[in-house]
Amino acid sequence: RLAMRQGIFQQLRNGLLYGFNPANGEGLLNTNGATSLNLPADMNGNTTISTYDNGALAIFILSQISAAKTATMQIGMPVRISILTTQRILAAIEYQGIVQLTQFQRQGAGVASVRGTVEAAADWNGDEVTWNADDTLIGKGAGGTDAIIITIPEVKKPEGRTINTNEFAKLAPGLSACNLQLMDMAAPREIPTPLPGGAIDVLSELRATSGWAVRPEATRIVSAPF
Repeated sequence: RLAMRQGIFQQLRNGLLYGFNPANGEGLLNTNGATSLNLPADMNGNTTISTYDNGALAIFILSQISAAKTATMQIGMPVRISILTTQRILAAIEYQGIVQLTQFQRQGAGVASVRGTVEAAADWNGDEVTWNADDTLIGKGAGGTDAIIITIPEVKKPEGRTINTNEFAKLAPGLSACNLQLMDMAAPREIPTPLPGGAIDVLSELRATSGWAVRPEATRIVSAPF
């Protein structure tokens, strides 16, 4: 049973990221309208995660977060940001990417990793950053690079304190989700059927959609060579 459930959840992951029919724009990586970009060269000309200037990498990630917040009208409001990438990139961001000391002291230098610097800057604005690993993203970026998905899973209604120019946000029903995958139940249904000889056949099923980025402005896909 555990093997069946694991197989179902793996298929759900594949549907979420890559879609069951990618040609229709299904899956987060195939989102029409999402911003896709390559990791730019740092000030030393490095273009791979393993050689990138760690301070520059932290600033690049923060710039993608601020761009996604700007595109979804979330500047000035705390949101949750999800970053999904491969284990090797995440390990470099978390453990190997200590921000270097330079001719002058910069935020996080010598004491914080890329992750720590990103989280500290996000915390100044009340944002929460979650980090997730998925090695199926190896080679899924442009030109066989690794993919980094930076997304805001849900947005909040922007409201002004005096004159509110966002009157349409008061309409109901409203949808806060930026990314969706729908299932007919929380866990797979198991249907046991008796077989001759006292054995039992178990059918496990779950209906689910592909993943959809219903607000593509909230998702940014970075292709980064390791």
